[in-house]
Amino acid sequence: MGRVLNCIVAVCPDMGIGRSGNLPWHPIRLSKEFKHFQKMTMTPTVEGKKNVVIMGRKTWFSIPAQNRPLKNRINVVLSRELETAPEGAHYLAADFSSALRLLENPELEAQADQVWIIGGSSLYKEVMESSAHQRLFVTRMLKQFDCDTFIPNIDLDKFRLLPEFPGVPAGLQEENGLQYVFEVYECVEQ
Repeated sequence: MGRVLNCIVAVCPDMGIGRSGNLPWHPIRLSKEFKHFQKMTMTPTVEGKKNVVIMGRKTWFSIPAQNRPLKNRINVVLSRELETAPEGAHYLAADFSSALRLLENPELEAQADQVWIIGGSSLYKEVMESSAHQRLFVTRMLKQFDCDTFIPNIDLDKFRLLPEFPGVPAGLQEENGLQYVFEVYECVEQ
């Protein structure tokens, strides 16, 4: 399958992505950063299709119930424990490779455009270490917060930082006293 897998993640300087099931900077709200996440994951490149968001079970349940499923996107939840898709999710897959096979189903393939990986840490790690063609959309926080969940460092032998990317704001961003930058990495052809 020739699909690009897009990972989207916000990280602290130590590559921390979470604390106690929340974002590390919780309860500080970053509405511009959240709107960026929504725009990137919600906007298909093909009219009439929808993007797919793939997430682990813990990520699904970390989304407030009133915001599940993520609207205007096909929500796929990964879990080895659940036997049926959680209420609101469109599909359940046992693991990442099963989710990719699901996307090859002709009915779903006809509806699906871009694939976005939105967490958690073990899913990011699996995708980043896979041979799939991928892009990493990283919001790099310029302040360290206490974290208990991390992703691997970005391997600069495998990924290159793009100077710019359509639809991704350039330069320093600041919101509620927090500074961050948006970065996009693309895997280097092997």
